[in-house]
Amino acid sequence: MKKVISLALLALMSTGAFAAEKDSVNKNKPVFTVIKENKITSIKDQNRSGTCWDYSTLSYFEAEILKKTGKTYDLCESFVANKTYMDRAIQVVRLHGDCQFAQGGSCYDPLFCLQNYGICPEDAMPFPGSLYGDSLNNFNEFFSLLEPYVAAISKSDAKKISSQWKVGLQGILDAYLGECPESFTYEGKTYTPKSFAASLGLDFNDYVTITSYTHHPFWTQFAVEVQDNWRNPLSWNVPMEDMMRIIDNAIENGYCVAWGGDVSEEGFTRQGLAYAIDSKKAQSLAGSDMARWLKLSRTEKTSKLDSLGCLVPEITPTQEMRQERYDNWELTDDHGMLIYGIAKDQNGKEYYMVKNSWGEAGDYKGIWYMTKTFIAANTMDYMVNKNAIPKDIRKKLGI
Repeated sequence: MKKVISLALLALMSTGAFAAEKDSVNKNKPVFTVIKENKITSIKDQNRSGTCWDYSTLSYFEAEILKKTGKTYDLCESFVANKTYMDRAIQVVRLHGDCQFAQGGSCYDPLFCLQNYGICPEDAMPFPGSLYGDSLNNFNEFFSLLEPYVAAISKSDAKKISSQWKVGLQGILDAYLGECPESFTYEGKTYTPKSFAASLGLDFNDYVTITSYTHHPFWTQFAVEVQDNWRNPLSWNVPMEDMMRIIDNAIENGYCVAWGGDVSEEGFTRQGLAYAIDSKKAQSLAGSDMARWLKLSRTEKTSKLDSLGCLVPEITPTQEMRQERYDNWELTDDHGMLIYGIAKDQNGKEYYMVKNSWGEAGDYKGIWYMTKTFIAANTMDYMVNKNAIPKDIRKKLGI
């Protein structure tokens, strides 16, 4: 999810004073009424790291545990990152560098970690950023060392490489993320990472990923072709309407959804809103014809769109539109977030309530309200408990 670092920085630049000033003059700001809200854990901050996949998916599993057991956990993102970056480096070296090594990942990576390595609570490892004198994650120096290291090994012209490169890489991972503990004490009991994962009360075979594209047959599985889906897990391919119906059914029945998709669109605002804007209609409502609109700066366009608030016109997403945008690189794999509720504005339009991992950014303190239209248009894929899927769809999928 490549654009997440710059987007997170933009979110941090959105000051409370600026937001308050805009709100005081924007009569179109949506007023929300909650329809359904499921329990979630606290807002976290990935800061200057491309780890939305890690934060959002662990937040998802924390919500799953909360639903099933009533217990609140703070699972350790650094543990997952440490294990995942080593695995990804091993794949890159095996393929002689003919694949990407990057900060991003998919919702499958934390699931794989839980199944194969286990997990530990947040306080069993150093607090993010603390090892190098920062208060939160900052991967700038970390990855400036990690990326060329992996590239040097994977592109080596040696006839044989030694296994010592893994020792060196592990040293870098441990220096910036902390060493993964072999055992630790939690609430008076000693665990290994694997025994701790087993104690959480979840069946890790319950989780599936869903997508919706036409370049593969519906009701079959395929590996979504994005670089950060590097483990190539299979997702179930369903029509767009069923993709959305699964989300609604999950929320209505007390489940959350680990969502991955595109937040680079102009309708995704720093204030905590997301609309799938119909630009042509919006230009007219904002008092600009096409010629004048094209002359406006991005900031000026954003300001005019923000002023429309909940009155901003949206597109009508279609299956064909999703496929075209995916194929021409418009619908990209940018960010991971947690869908946990449904709300409506003063005009009756419905939004998903979405937990972000940029700290308490925006007007809603780290929560985004994203219209159902936006989610339909911009979903790459998402993870959900198979028990949250409507029975007729589960029957078609055979799960």
